[in-house]
Amino acid sequence: MQAENSSTERGEPPAGGSFPALKQFKSAGRGFWHDVADADWNDWRWQLKHRITTVQQLERLMPTLTPEELAGAKLANHKLALGITPYFFNLIDPADENCPIRWQMIPRIEETATAAWEMSDPCGEDSHSPVPGLVHRYPDRVLFLVTDRCASYCRYCTRSRLVSNASGYDFHPEYDKQIAYIAAHPEIRDVLLSGGDPLLLSDEKLENLLSRLRAIPHVEFLRIGTRIPIFLPQRITPELCAMLKQFHPLFVSIHSNHPRELTTEVRDALGRLADAGIPLGNQAVLLRHVNDDADVMKAHLQKLLMCRVKPYYIYQCDLISGSAHLRASVRQGIELMEKLRGHTTGYAVPTYVIDAPGGGGKVPVSPEYVLSRNADRVVIRNFEGKIFEYPEAADGTPLFKAPKEIEEPEMV
Repeated sequence: MQAENSSTERGEPPAGGSFPALKQFKSAGRGFWHDVADADWNDWRWQLKHRITTVQQLERLMPTLTPEELAGAKLANHKLALGITPYFFNLIDPADENCPIRWQMIPRIEETATAAWEMSDPCGEDSHSPVPGLVHRYPDRVLFLVTDRCASYCRYCTRSRLVSNASGYDFHPEYDKQIAYIAAHPEIRDVLLSGGDPLLLSDEKLENLLSRLRAIPHVEFLRIGTRIPIFLPQRITPELCAMLKQFHPLFVSIHSNHPRELTTEVRDALGRLADAGIPLGNQAVLLRHVNDDADVMKAHLQKLLMCRVKPYYIYQCDLISGSAHLRASVRQGIELMEKLRGHTTGYAVPTYVIDAPGGGGKVPVSPEYVLSRNADRVVIRNFEGKIFEYPEAADGTPLFKAPKEIEEPEMV
């Protein structure tokens, strides 16, 4: 097991305020499985077969479970299954109750508490589902759910009602009906495969599904949403990458929340996808105890770029039932974004969004940089708090007048 610089990785900067440890690429190691043969350890099917799925396994591997964790683990399979790959389990620091990986993966008794405003379907997907397994919420794109299984189960999962079938949702995708709906709606140009995790399908099943979608003339753009490169980098084989390469334009959105997740194994797996010409983006969730510190988040985003991944979204944690203990505030999210914009390369700055409760779609949330505007100018502030005016004519044409820094904005 790893137990390295745990206070630093929680967001407590060392002397000088830098975070060199967070930007280093390290192997996850073998930990408890040090005697496992290389061929087995590097086989993604072996990893899936040997996942930690019971409280008994968890107690044996992590005797430092807190009372809250032990109680949560005993009840986990009634809401969202317990499941952690051996590879990813090795990133948990058993000596640190505030380990960011631990908070994401180990069930807690707090999951059984539901606030009045929390929901089982916070994004309103079921109400936008014309056929089972398909969500058509935006005009030109659909969400295509291919499975209810994941390699590991995040405790804040938006689709915890569906994935793992712990709550009896009994999800069964119907590919023929899903594809028929897409084929019958020419306005659909973008299809996002998600679930569960699409990369748990075999190469053959995934290839067949992508081929059927690519055969629809009006489908221009295919996407895969996956956490497999983070949970199970062994799955990103050269054969998988060669198969995916056939279906360009194909984008892959990964899900990483903390720099510790970006190991040498993950970096190499992402490199194989990038070498296949697949653009990569990351979707993170803002989480208490994990990444609600601006320095930790900045280190994470910069490390993603080193893995050839563009930070795409930071999501406000959805109002999924039992997630209050992991939910950072919107105020924290806005403050975090303010500490990113202008303080690191623009490529490292994602869009912070709230998925409007009940099915309203993604709403971008950002600090206020436009202070006022009227018919002939816009007053703005920069990342340093300095104020500027941008003059323009009533018809929106910029005036030939040098912009200047001003003391205070004229409020309108």
